[in-house]
Amino acid sequence: MTPAVKCLIVLAIVALLFITELIPLAITAMSGAIACGLLGFIPAKQVFSGLSDSTVVLFAGMFVVGAAMFHTGLAQKIGISIVRFSGTRENSLMFGIMIVGAGLSSVLSNTGTAACLMPVVLGICAAAKIPASRQLMPLAYAAGVGGIITLVGTPPNIIVSGALKSFGYEPFSFFEFAWIGIPITVVAIIYMMFLGKYLLPKAELDADQEIEQEIEATVHDGKKQIISGLILIVVVLVMALDIKGISLEMAAIIGALVCVLSGCLTEKQAYSSIDWVTIFLFAGMMPVSQAMDKTGAGKLIAEWAVSLMGGAPTPIIMTAVLFIISCGLTQFMSNTAAAALLAPVGVAISQQLGASPKAVLMAIGVAASCAFATPVGTPPCTLVLGPGNYKFMDYVKVGVPLVILCFIVSIIVIPMVWPFFPG
Repeated sequence: MTPAVKCLIVLAIVALLFITELIPLAITAMSGAIACGLLGFIPAKQVFSGLSDSTVVLFAGMFVVGAAMFHTGLAQKIGISIVRFSGTRENSLMFGIMIVGAGLSSVLSNTGTAACLMPVVLGICAAAKIPASRQLMPLAYAAGVGGIITLVGTPPNIIVSGALKSFGYEPFSFFEFAWIGIPITVVAIIYMMFLGKYLLPKAELDADQEIEQEIEATVHDGKKQIISGLILIVVVLVMALDIKGISLEMAAIIGALVCVLSGCLTEKQAYSSIDWVTIFLFAGMMPVSQAMDKTGAGKLIAEWAVSLMGGAPTPIIMTAVLFIISCGLTQFMSNTAAAALLAPVGVAISQQLGASPKAVLMAIGVAASCAFATPVGTPPCTLVLGPGNYKFMDYVKVGVPLVILCFIVSIIVIPMVWPFFPG
C-alpha cells in the first residue's frame, strides 16, 4: 500500500469523524496530525507546527476584539437600535434584522453575532406578537452570508487564505472576499424578503418558549462601548489599508491587547472568548495538509476531481464542481472542518490543471460557508434551532433554494473576479 493510499485512509477516517462528530472536532483534527506523524507522512517536528502558524494568531486576536463589543454591550446596543428603528412589522423587521446581522458578522464572529442578536429578536418578536420562527432563521442566514464579506468574518475564509500562504502563494486581502460576499448577501436578503418568508414555519411558539433572555453583556459603560467600537474600526482600517510593516496578525493582537488594557474586557474574559475548537481544528489540519501534499494523496483526489470536470474544464464548470463538493460536505459537517479538509485538495487541483489557486480556493471557501440546508453546518443555524422551534425539514425547505441562488451567483462572479486561467 502506497503512502498516498494510506494518507487517503487517514483522511477518510478524519472526514467520517468530522461528519458524525463521534468525538470533538478539535480532537479529530489533532489526532489526524498525530497519525500523519506516527505513520511517517511528515517529520515528527511538524506534527504540531500548525499551532505556530500566524493564522492562529489572527484567529485569536479577532476573537478577543469581537468579544469586547459583546462584553461592553455595544453590539447589543447597535442591534437593538437598528432593529427597533426598522419597526415591528414582519417584513421591515426581517429586513432590519438581516442588515444588522450581516453587517456585524462581516467584521465580528458570525456565531457571536447570532448569539448576541437572538435574545434581542426574541424580545421584539414577543412584544410585537410575531412568531420568533419567522425571524430567527433569517438572522442565522444573514450572519452566515455576512461573514463571507471579509477575511475575518467566518473561519473558512481565514482557512483558505492560510492554505494559500502555507503553499507559498499570496493570501487573500482583507476585503477581497467582498467581491463575492456582498452579492451573495444582497441575494440572500432579497430571497428571504420575497420568497423565503413564505417557506418559513408559521406556527406560534408556546408562551413558555418566549421568555425574556438576558443579554450577555458584563458592563454597560458608555465610554467602554465607544472604546471597543473605535478599536474595531482602527483594526479593520489597518487590515484593509495593508500598511507596510503591520501584518494582519499584528493588527489583531494589538487590538486585543488594547481591549484588555482599556478595561473593555478582563484578561480572563479575553482568554475565554477565544474559540479553541476553531484554533485546534485549524492547527491540526495544517500538518494533515502537508502530509497530503508530500505523500501525493492530494494529487490523487485532485485527479479524481479533474476527471469529473472533463479533460479541459471551463471556469464555470470548475466553479460548479468545486462548489458542489464543498457545499455538499458542509451541509453535514462543520463548515470550518469542510474548508480545512478541502483547502489542500483545492491547491492540488489548481496545480494539476495549471489553474489559479485563488480562484479554486475562493470557490471552496465560499461554498463551505453556504451551509444553509441543515442545522448542523454552521453555528448560527444551530443556535436558532431550539429557540425557533424549527425542524430539520424547515432548514431544507428554506435553505435549499438559498444554496442554489448562492451557487448561481458564485459560478457567475468567481470566474469574473478571479480568472482560473489568467492571460
